[in-house]
Amino acid sequence: MKAFQTIYRQLRSSKGFSLEPTAHVDFSTSSYFCSRKKKVNPYKEVDQEKYSDLVQSVLSSRGLAQTPESLFEEDNLLYGPVSKCKPQKQDEEAKAPRNWCPLLIPERSVKPNVTSTPTIPLRIPLQRNTIPSVTKILQQTMTSEQIFYLERWKQRMILELGEDGFAEYSSNIFLQGKRFHKALESILAPQGDLKERDENLESGYIESVQHILKDVSGVRALESAVQHETLKYVGLLDCVAEYQGKLCVIDWKTSERPKPYIRNTFDNPLQVVAYVGAINNDVNYSFQVQCGLTVVAYKDGSPAHPHFMDTELCSQYWAKWLLRLEEYTKKEKNQNIQKPD
Repeated sequence: MKAFQTIYRQLRSSKGFSLEPTAHVDFSTSSYFCSRKKKVNPYKEVDQEKYSDLVQSVLSSRGLAQTPESLFEEDNLLYGPVSKCKPQKQDEEAKAPRNWCPLLIPERSVKPNVTSTPTIPLRIPLQRNTIPSVTKILQQTMTSEQIFYLERWKQRMILELGEDGFAEYSSNIFLQGKRFHKALESILAPQGDLKERDENLESGYIESVQHILKDVSGVRALESAVQHETLKYVGLLDCVAEYQGKLCVIDWKTSERPKPYIRNTFDNPLQVVAYVGAINNDVNYSFQVQCGLTVVAYKDGSPAHPHFMDTELCSQYWAKWLLRLEEYTKKEKNQNIQKPD
């Protein structure tokens, strides 16, 4: 203790040393200081005047009248831009057709004999009967998502062009596609009109597919009907020919937008494999087809996109086609049951 007092006196007598009382620190265990900050109502910061119409429409029994344009604006705000190509769900991919039918018939020849190959492509006319067409089956079994996007596109086009303008637009698209197919027939058929063939070369669609036509040879059929005798469906295919040395069902398509990937073509691969399966089961055709090709041509003449399907890919789409066919059959059966006698 004496030693401590001696040190204290020495420090106090040293120059510049001063000892001041420390500030009083008040500690409190009151819950007022330890509690969290009171929550602030976030709606107080909302511009009440700006959103008064919205509040009124929500609270009132009679909201503002909805129009297609306002609905599209709400869709864009809530869901963002439309994404037309979504990957399939795993549960959909896991489904398998109940009634399996082979895509190929092993007993029949894969390729036609050279001696029996006709010099003129087959053109079997389509007979109108009660058997459903491939196009009808695909249309009747579209998913709710496909129907939504199709109807949404239609409404947007009507908003832009009007009812009459959209009808004219649809008619022009149909005529352009018909002329495109007619032009391809004159080019691919051996007996095609040379004058008409030269005129068609000026078409933007024909210019678009020039690099594809260089790889097409050995045309077996053009605008020819097919029928699957076991599964009971019919169709009218565009072309059967060799593409890069492989016999294919070729489907020619036109588009205003680029479709660089096969997933951009929606149900077109199902249509192609449906025709492949029908040819392989149709007695009118003496050969088997193992591959498919969808060609998307563009009016501005830009290079067309070819989407080739080998045997393995055709088999995958064939299973999906069988599922759509089963779905169509089920719907038709239910509709017949509900019909009154």
